[in-house]
Amino acid sequence: MKILKFLGLTLVGLILLTGLLLYKGDIPKDVVDARYSSPDSQFTDMGDQGRIHFRDEGNRRHFPVVLLHGANASLHTFEPWVKALKSDYRVITIDLPGHGLTGAVPSADYSTQAMLTVIKRITEHVGVNEFAIGGNSMGGGLAWRYTLAHPEQIKALILINASGTRAKNDAKSNQKSDSGSDSGSDPASDRERTNRGNSVLGFSLLRQPWFRAFAERLDPYYLIVQGLKASHYRAIVVDETLIMRYYDLTLREGTRRAILDRFKPKYVEEGGDISQITAPALIMWGMEDAVIPFAYASGFESALPHASTAYYKGVGHIPMEENPEKSVEDLIKFLETVQGE
Repeated sequence: MKILKFLGLTLVGLILLTGLLLYKGDIPKDVVDARYSSPDSQFTDMGDQGRIHFRDEGNRRHFPVVLLHGANASLHTFEPWVKALKSDYRVITIDLPGHGLTGAVPSADYSTQAMLTVIKRITEHVGVNEFAIGGNSMGGGLAWRYTLAHPEQIKALILINASGTRAKNDAKSNQKSDSGSDSGSDPASDRERTNRGNSVLGFSLLRQPWFRAFAERLDPYYLIVQGLKASHYRAIVVDETLIMRYYDLTLREGTRRAILDRFKPKYVEEGGDISQITAPALIMWGMEDAVIPFAYASGFESALPHASTAYYKGVGHIPMEENPEKSVEDLIKFLETVQGE
């Protein structure tokens, strides 16, 4: 009995010690906001839908482009593109509910419909009625759903490693873009491919009840590093600046709770018939994507009636961060074509 009692106390002690080592408190909102806002940052209070952070940059008289980030990312992911676009375009980026400097919202509603409502209200707030809309991953899924819901507003659709369609077993998934564009970079080394991992571990863990029970106070640093290396094909892109941005924004007060809420089983992506989209579309995809495999691009190619493509060798899930120069060049060529019609 003494041995069992000793073992029991030892186990409890180890659990408590592990909890202390893994525990990480929140960072106050104002601290994170001061660190990651910019002179172009704006905040608008939407009541239960939250205090939404967005940026409205570039020439207000020029063609507007609305860009939406992916899950657990923020509008900062588009900063390299915005820098290249804003001399000739009006660029609106949004921190969606549960993300970035918007963070947790009072309603705790992170459904697809809630996200679409926020996009609609922001575009109304800044006074744009017709625009191009694009998004990466989750943001891409929201972009095509918004296009279906408001076809009269959308002049062009940009899908960047987007969610929401199934792979088609056809030859298109092995083709280059219409213009023959790719990243022009060398493939990653064997070591870099190993560092990448096979998938984003955090996404899998967030769906497990046992992990969710304590994840709100867990230090997310190593999960963020693993997720970023899985999302980017070349590990060299994942530097300390990128890691700390994702880390600080995740630790912003209330955001970890919002992430847990977003991953609740009740939030199932709403579907839609993307073949009904008549706006010109650009499908952009990193061919080494470990999050949404490149084969899924063919689903969009097959369904969208007016689609062109830009596919990138040696690039993973987030082309705007991994190969911003070539990807924004392809985007500008597409937008010029759209405006010339």
